[in-house]
Amino acid sequence: MAWKASSSQASVGGLGSGALSHVFIQYPPLRCNIPGSRGFYYDDGNKLLISPTSDQIFSWKTAPFSPLAAPITDSITEGPICSVRFSLDEKIMAVQRSNISIQFWHRETGDTFTHRCKSESESILGFFWTDCPSCDIVIVKTSGLDLFAYDSASKSLILVETKKLAVSWYVYTHESRLILLASGMQCKTFHGFQLSSAGIIRLPKFEMVMAKPEANSKPVLASEDVYIVTVYGRIYCLQVDRVAMVLHSYRFYRDAIIQQGSLPIYSSKVAVSVVDNVLLVHQVDAKVVILYDIFADSRAPISAPLPVLLRGFQRSDISNSRPSTKESESSEASDSNDNEAVIYGADWTFLVPDLICDVANKLLWKIHLDLEAISASSSEVPSVLEFLQRRKLEANKAKQLCLAIMQTMILERRPITMVAKAMDVLVTSYSLSLKTGSYFKGIKTERTPSSVPNVSGPGQATDVFTSRTDGKSVQHEPATGVNTVSFSRPSTYSSSEMEDNCIFEPSKISSNDTQFVGGKVDASAESSTTDNPLNASVSEQQESQLTSPAISPDEMYRSVFAPIEEEMTVEPSYLVAIILEFFRCANLERVKVHPSVYVLTIQLLARSEQYAELSLFIINKVIEPSKEVALQLLESGRQSLQIRKLGSDMLRQLSLNHDYVLLLVQDGYYLEALRYARKHKVTTIRPSLFLEAAFTSNDSQHLAAVLRFFSDFIPGFRSTSDFFTYYNVLNEMSSSVTA
Repeated sequence: MAWKASSSQASVGGLGSGALSHVFIQYPPLRCNIPGSRGFYYDDGNKLLISPTSDQIFSWKTAPFSPLAAPITDSITEGPICSVRFSLDEKIMAVQRSNISIQFWHRETGDTFTHRCKSESESILGFFWTDCPSCDIVIVKTSGLDLFAYDSASKSLILVETKKLAVSWYVYTHESRLILLASGMQCKTFHGFQLSSAGIIRLPKFEMVMAKPEANSKPVLASEDVYIVTVYGRIYCLQVDRVAMVLHSYRFYRDAIIQQGSLPIYSSKVAVSVVDNVLLVHQVDAKVVILYDIFADSRAPISAPLPVLLRGFQRSDISNSRPSTKESESSEASDSNDNEAVIYGADWTFLVPDLICDVANKLLWKIHLDLEAISASSSEVPSVLEFLQRRKLEANKAKQLCLAIMQTMILERRPITMVAKAMDVLVTSYSLSLKTGSYFKGIKTERTPSSVPNVSGPGQATDVFTSRTDGKSVQHEPATGVNTVSFSRPSTYSSSEMEDNCIFEPSKISSNDTQFVGGKVDASAESSTTDNPLNASVSEQQESQLTSPAISPDEMYRSVFAPIEEEMTVEPSYLVAIILEFFRCANLERVKVHPSVYVLTIQLLARSEQYAELSLFIINKVIEPSKEVALQLLESGRQSLQIRKLGSDMLRQLSLNHDYVLLLVQDGYYLEALRYARKHKVTTIRPSLFLEAAFTSNDSQHLAAVLRFFSDFIPGFRSTSDFFTYYNVLNEMSSSVTA
């Protein structure tokens, strides 16, 4: 895609209204300034930002994100805190006190107990809660994994299974249910497990690629260089190679891990986010972000490298809202306001999928895509439309942008072939949404307790400001709010209409499965071992799928064709050619076209007096028969008897007997209408309509025939007011003739 920098239309105080960006954070942030805070931890299962003090735990819900969210407070006993995380049902709070002990609290009863390592030679690297049917909590140690069941009666952990492995550090996300355990001298050898409500899958052992430096030194892979992300329902691992300056990608299958290409990086420090299935690679040193759409076949980014934009911020916000009589207080407010406006600050920590924690200022930001800026940054319209049609979080905005793009193309009289390609994209997307059912769904799956199979629940937490999970707690000064026992990184939950609706069901690899942003692998070599991809939790995928950006034929008519026709800004022949391309696309995808589009086509052809072409379209059923089409043919046929006859024939062919009888009566053929009504048993026509037509003809014999018809075939007609009225009229007509 030929992308270029574009200007966001948002007016941003302090940065200028013309700031360039495709990604933004919205002011105000969630402020988490708690006196005595010992730092922050992120619980990606419960979507909680957690900040402990010496004797309390404060937690904020981050989904749905709200800057006004109030913290929930839990009391604890004083002591060291390495990490905090809540059980899936949020009834149990666990606090890691050291590298050998974890303390548990029942939040309702206040009951507590402590779990300790039995061996002094092993250390706890971290732990996470799981919805796996065989265990409730997994403790990760330097000697491997311990799987425990929580016994509420005895208030203790019961060991279920132990997996012995040498572990240097690990990465885990609750959404993927995937844990990667690093080992070896360079920490590049990995063992993987997926623990979900469907059971436990052990992945094959694999090694990550690391380029060799010129010197004889061997670089060691760090935990902050490995990310687990979910994009379009597929689980990927992204690994930073600082020597080669690339970001390697790996796709997970039950029996293989396949490297699927690499992306260049331009900064010694990078971070990863995922927003609405779009991969964001933050070049932190350069203070820019590059966007990639993994669904596409190209490794090219979908945008130019641009900084994150702060939207909605005004430097006078705090000083105006907090008047002070002292200059020092005003200066303090101004400084605080300026600190909130810092982009890519030194203390920014990126939480996958789409959050940024500003440790120094105790703020939490949510990352957003500027779809309007992204769509304006490319001249390749079909690619832009494909990108927009894959968006879910802001589906309505994506839909409106697609409609605006289509309207603009037609108004600018772009070549018909170009418009046809754009039509293909939209119709194909709509067809797919019908097949998958996403067009009719407004899915928002409610979370249920973890005992229910295949249902996502809250779980694993992440220590926000950490570098390694090697069991060595490197404490920063309390003022920095940093705890450096890093455990895991949260992932995103995302939806894909192309993926299977089960985590563990086999799925044949498509062309998209064998590529990562253009990083191609041999599908034939891969197919024998990778028929079972690991996918993200289905229920969490559905939760993000609130609606669909697909555009129906009716919406295409109301928002594109009709407004253009009303404004009379393009020639009818050009618009007809565009609509015919729309018919072609719809026919290929077996999509039913709304009758309003056919009616508009008839109007345009009749306005240009192209009656011969219109007749061919009707005869060859390019324009599908319907009541609306038939009535429009009758209306447009006032200047062409052939077109009017096509309309009347269509009414009869569609068995629209009521409308056909009315047509005959309106055209003066009321006796023929009576015969047709009698033959086809049309009983919905008012007798007065026929009687009035016969009276208007001023023919007493016709009026008498109509009266006799209804008297014979409608029981009780002789006692109606219509009979007496027109019987008297008939007598008067007969008397005048005799006289």
